[in-house]
Amino acid sequence: MTTVSLAFGRPTLVDRLLRRSVATDLVFIAAGAALVSIAAQISVPIGPVPITGQTLAALIVGSSLGAVRGTLSMVLYAVIGALGLPVFSDGSHGVGVIFGATGGYIIGFTAAAALTGWLAQRSWDHRILGALASFGAGTVVTFAVGLPWLAVVGHYTLTETLQYGLYPFIFGGIIKAVIAAGFVRLAWFGVNRADSTESRRL
Repeated sequence: MTTVSLAFGRPTLVDRLLRRSVATDLVFIAAGAALVSIAAQISVPIGPVPITGQTLAALIVGSSLGAVRGTLSMVLYAVIGALGLPVFSDGSHGVGVIFGATGGYIIGFTAAAALTGWLAQRSWDHRILGALASFGAGTVVTFAVGLPWLAVVGHYTLTETLQYGLYPFIFGGIIKAVIAAGFVRLAWFGVNRADSTESRRL
């Protein structure tokens, strides 16, 4: 029996919790957007781009949901924030944020979720080194979108762009990638252990 779903390809972490369907897909997409919204409120203002928990949340969402649902979740996050819900850093909202200094990072979360989701569907997150590589790549993609956007919006030179948008976040980005990799790997361990226990009972 074929179940209609927004996702396709190999199953990801959430598919081991609930069977794929449009209903569960929508719940996971909304939950992913909510997670990033909450993480955005963990914010340390240090300049035009604050330190937040958004990148960590976006990486976990992408890996857990897969490419399609992870991307849709980040699109939903950007849309509801642009429409007026206070889901961006420090409760900010509106189209102005998207077109502001941090807008590129918000768009970058979508690309990061798509990439980490795609890699997760190829089982990169089943091993700690693969998970680290996946989340490291997702972090790089976020900056690859965010930095040019910041430079254009702020009219910054290359030196200023790196000073405001990259250097203060390098160490934190590494830490976030490690935390995300550890979290997802631990989640897979728990799921596999539960499956093993259930199989022995049967």
